[in-house]
Amino acid sequence: MIFLNLLKGALVFSLVFLGATYVGITALLYSKQDALLFAADQTPADVSVAGVPGLAAVKVRTSDGLYLNAWFKPPAEGKPTLLYFHGNGGNIMGRVGRVRLFAQTGWGEMFLEYRGYGGNPGKPSENGLNQDALGAMDFLAAHGVPSSRVILFGESMGTGVAVRLATQRKVAAVILDSPYTSVAAVAQHFYWYLPVTLLIKNRFELLGRIDEIQAPLLVLQGARDTIVAPAMGKAVYAAAQAPKQFWEGPRTSHISALETGGWPVMRAFVARYVPGG
Repeated sequence: MIFLNLLKGALVFSLVFLGATYVGITALLYSKQDALLFAADQTPADVSVAGVPGLAAVKVRTSDGLYLNAWFKPPAEGKPTLLYFHGNGGNIMGRVGRVRLFAQTGWGEMFLEYRGYGGNPGKPSENGLNQDALGAMDFLAAHGVPSSRVILFGESMGTGVAVRLATQRKVAAVILDSPYTSVAAVAQHFYWYLPVTLLIKNRFELLGRIDEIQAPLLVLQGARDTIVAPAMGKAVYAAAQAPKQFWEGPRTSHISALETGGWPVMRAFVARYVPGG
């Protein structure tokens, strides 16, 4: 009887300990979720590193009064402008290769730096990044680039920024590199043992918005993507309205589509759907 009581006591203690540990891990991840999602490099970006003629550092004003660093190059005559939204890590300095790649086309370029990234003021959030994106569109309009001449390009987390913006402004085209159904779904995949979908604050829902986009859509996906499951990109594509195009690179990992075969696909897509592209 004493042994059974000890066994029951040990079992109860173990269950209480495991439960407390589970709650503790859940609470810790909940409190740290912004830092995990927005892995910002706060070092100011040096535009001279890009070495692109005509590319300059500019300031974008948001509706809530922030002035954000960005890189901007006006388009050549008759050419569209590409507005680029990077992923959750680093800052625009990590996208210099793509800045140079796009510069070969004569397109205008704007590489927006989010709030809380690259020396910018503010704290990143889903709604905050949407304000940043709208501010970038207002900047372009003020510099002679109407929204109908803007191509939105989103990579990884930035695909959520691009899709939401495309439901708010009429744009020339939308290109998504490594899109997900939602950030909540991606997080749930990695933290399968926690109720992530109930706790995450910045959800970046693509699947619920993608069918609202009226512009031509290109989805670039990597068959070797271990961050965002390729099935998510296919689901986003399936839910979108036509005209749309899907490309999956057999050697492509996360956000490497342009560098592993997707660049000619993107060029042909823009040439087909965007005047002057």
